[in-house]
Amino acid sequence: MQIAVLLYDRFTALDAIGPFDTLGRLPDAEVVFVSERPGPVRTDNGALALVADKGLDEVTRPDIVVVPGGPHPELEMENAAVVDWLRAVDAATTWTTSVCTGSLLLAAAGLLKGRRAASHWLYLDRLPAFGAEPTGERVVYDGKYVTAAGVSSGIDMGLGLLGRIAGDAYAQTVQLMTEYDPQPPYDAGSPDKAPAEIVARLRAVNPPGAR
Repeated sequence: MQIAVLLYDRFTALDAIGPFDTLGRLPDAEVVFVSERPGPVRTDNGALALVADKGLDEVTRPDIVVVPGGPHPELEMENAAVVDWLRAVDAATTWTTSVCTGSLLLAAAGLLKGRRAASHWLYLDRLPAFGAEPTGERVVYDGKYVTAAGVSSGIDMGLGLLGRIAGDAYAQTVQLMTEYDPQPPYDAGSPDKAPAEIVARLRAVNPPGAR
């Protein structure tokens, strides 16, 4: 099984690494990081780079596609090379997945029309323009399309999909091996739980229509 993780300039690191470190533990899985051109690709803060092993033209029939998000998804949403590749490989994938604003790239490729989808809470309002139905759920399954909410939810998505592919016991084994047992020091991980002033401050920095 080939798992293709898409990389592009200024993607968010955990969006890619969360699914990599869960789905990548599938027996006999081959994980390939893919970008327009092979080589290092910088994350959103510029301090970290992951290496794309192959260019888009070298990965044509992956079984699973993982599309991470980033703070400026519109740049890749308007990138014909990326959008056309997503549309092409989706024709043969078993699962097409995204984390955070990665769902906007899938939507821009026309893959989420008429489907329920998750995204980062600050960007959910952009999905309807592409015919997708936004939901505040952490992980959404709609046919073969699996979309996860912001950043850390990619771990949940990876584990859940791992269970569907390899069975619950295998996924639980991976969860235990990675000691994924969330006990956050704060209960502020969603706009419904976070202090109102923090939510308002983030919305002011990222107002609808300005992203």
